[in-house]
Amino acid sequence: MDPPVSSGRRVRTGLFEIDLGSSEIHKEGRRIPLQDQPFRVLALLIERPGEVVTREELQSRLWPADTYVGFDEGLNTAIRKLRIALGDSPENPRFIETIPRRGYRFVASVQEAVVGPSRALGSAEAASRAAELQPDGRGRRIRRVGWAFLAAGVFLVAAGAAYYMHSRPSNPTGHTRVMLAILPFVNLSNDPEQEYFSDGLTEETITDLGQLSPQRLGVIARTSAMTYKHTTKSIRQIGSELGVDYILEGSVRREGDEARVSAQLIRVSDQTHLWAENYERKLQDLLEVQNEIGRAIAVQVRLNLSTQEQSALSQTRAVNREAYDLYLKGRFYWNQRTPHAVKESIPFFQQAAAKDPNFALAYVGLADAYNISNIMGVYSPQESFPEAKEAATKALTLDPSNAEAHAALGMEKSHYEFDFPGAEKEFLKAIELNPNSSYSHLFYSNCYLAPMGRMPEAIAENQKALALDPLSLPINNFMGMTYSLAGDYERSYQQFQRTIAMDPTFPLAHDYFSDLLIVMGKYEEAVKENEQAALLYGSAPERAGARATALLRILRTGGLKGFGRERLKRDMKAMKESGGRYFAASEIATDYALIGEKDRAFEWLDKAYEQREGQSITLVKRDPLFANLRGDPRLSGLLRRMGLPE
Repeated sequence: MDPPVSSGRRVRTGLFEIDLGSSEIHKEGRRIPLQDQPFRVLALLIERPGEVVTREELQSRLWPADTYVGFDEGLNTAIRKLRIALGDSPENPRFIETIPRRGYRFVASVQEAVVGPSRALGSAEAASRAAELQPDGRGRRIRRVGWAFLAAGVFLVAAGAAYYMHSRPSNPTGHTRVMLAILPFVNLSNDPEQEYFSDGLTEETITDLGQLSPQRLGVIARTSAMTYKHTTKSIRQIGSELGVDYILEGSVRREGDEARVSAQLIRVSDQTHLWAENYERKLQDLLEVQNEIGRAIAVQVRLNLSTQEQSALSQTRAVNREAYDLYLKGRFYWNQRTPHAVKESIPFFQQAAAKDPNFALAYVGLADAYNISNIMGVYSPQESFPEAKEAATKALTLDPSNAEAHAALGMEKSHYEFDFPGAEKEFLKAIELNPNSSYSHLFYSNCYLAPMGRMPEAIAENQKALALDPLSLPINNFMGMTYSLAGDYERSYQQFQRTIAMDPTFPLAHDYFSDLLIVMGKYEEAVKENEQAALLYGSAPERAGARATALLRILRTGGLKGFGRERLKRDMKAMKESGGRYFAASEIATDYALIGEKDRAFEWLDKAYEQREGQSITLVKRDPLFANLRGDPRLSGLLRRMGLPE
């Protein structure tokens, strides 16, 4: 047999990273179990993406020469296991297409994986991280309240974008202002390890231009823009899918301390190239490029800039070269949105701040990392939120006009201090400074409006976030959760279906949808979604199937109470096995609430309050899993302590 793998080579396809040397598949840092022979089939298909690999070739290269009997069954089994691992379907293939009577073709795009500032994780560490996100035990607290944005760095595959294009409203943005999309800058450095640099420059340009005349210019958010990395789609297609008027595309080539940036602005309606420019700068002067691009765009799309906006674009923003490079590395990891990657981003932001103590963005990155590390269970609230507050406050001391710093501080005030007037002030300031920030709208919705019970406004803000980031799976997913918190289960049901149709391999959508279906009493559907989530999180098919069978039996015989008892048993076991690590008390409170044991539920809610688990308990009045506690005076007391309406 002739193995097709290349030692040490790693590639990316969709949400997956495939290590052809160690024969491992990871999805957002979580190892996906796969046996040796299916992996060898995958490796051979990936060698020639877009080409038909015949059954005869697969047999000659991957099966012993004397294997004839059983080959068909073996190959069919290998393909079936591959599709389970990738969340693929033979009827609507996004990865592996069957060519009848001939063979198979790998239809998804394949790129060389970027080994960022540090090497990939070993298999043991990856397996450990996979356990963190299994839909049981302590990992479940990551997704309890609906914080789908923790995976916002996920890129949609082409099928998701196509679905959105056909299902979106005729005016997806709902804005009369000019809409702009900034496509990912192409890395021309002939060094895949510089990918963090081109991605970081893209993100900073999106953020900068998002603050340029925001009442008249809308800028599509990073998540949706990054969907088109390495795309072969035309400007017309991209413009139609995103609902934009103009597209900025460019490239960056870095050589040592210098970078060459090329950019061009294209009008979608007739694909006219309105403007193009090349910039050669030292790294410490690179932020100036964004100002120059902003001035050019303002001229081309006829924005009448205010005196203040013109002044902002003329300001010199030199930064320490090493600090800027370290900051971009930190953002590279932060955008991966896995527990390990977010934790790894923190030292880069810290080093950037140490290199240049006046570099506000380094502190913004640090605040973002500590905020999300709590949501992901990397650190306890006491370990993370005070650090987030200190970093955000420092950033605002250096740059009071930084919208992201205001949003980060607002999250800390809501989730940790329970200072809701202060949180509202920060969120509104963030939106005032940058109405194009999709996550400022999302945070305002989830961290303030929903806890305050202002659900029509919460829905409206989530819709604004979605208009600015239409292809974001997490924001689409959270839209479903917001409808659920508002008690509109039918719209929630439809939104989850829409999100899953965009990308059936996104596990959080199946996971949240399963909880909604359980509350709605649709047990068969709920179990099916729960099993699919388990498979996508990395559970073995046999284990996921056994759990699904048991769960269906429990729901049919015991309903929500039976479900709660099963969860309680699992969570208590996970807490005992946590080895003293932080375990969210709100998880146990949820279990007791489902069972109807109110005394124990409030006992654990008090512990959650003491531990400042704001991202869970601030929504306790709205969360349908706590419905059994409504009307109890102790719930009113808890809400009063947090400063929330009773």
